[in-house]
Amino acid sequence: MSLKNPDAVAAIVAALRRVYGDEVARLMLVEGMSLANLIDAMFSAPLTHREAIKAITDGLDDFVVSPDLGLMWHLKYIYGKEPGSLHVVDMEIATPNGTLASKDVWLRLSA
Repeated sequence: MSLKNPDAVAAIVAALRRVYGDEVARLMLVEGMSLANLIDAMFSAPLTHREAIKAITDGLDDFVVSPDLGLMWHLKYIYGKEPGSLHVVDMEIATPNGTLASKDVWLRLSA
């Protein structure tokens, strides 16, 4: 399998293993997980917040996303409540048909 962003996927795999253990992480990569679960795992990893967000956004190209988003979609960042905060706390995906919360987006590693 040829990955578009192997470093980002490696960071994601490491975070999933750390939080869920090897077997569950493997199952999540093959069977799928919500974007919300991925975000939680990445925020629990020994990465800076910025590195976690970058790994997620870079790594999305190597995952199959459900539901099918079509050709036009945009990743929206949800920021912390402090005024002027650039601290991402969640993500949504905006499509022409509406916005999907992170718990409604399913990801599995491309085979």
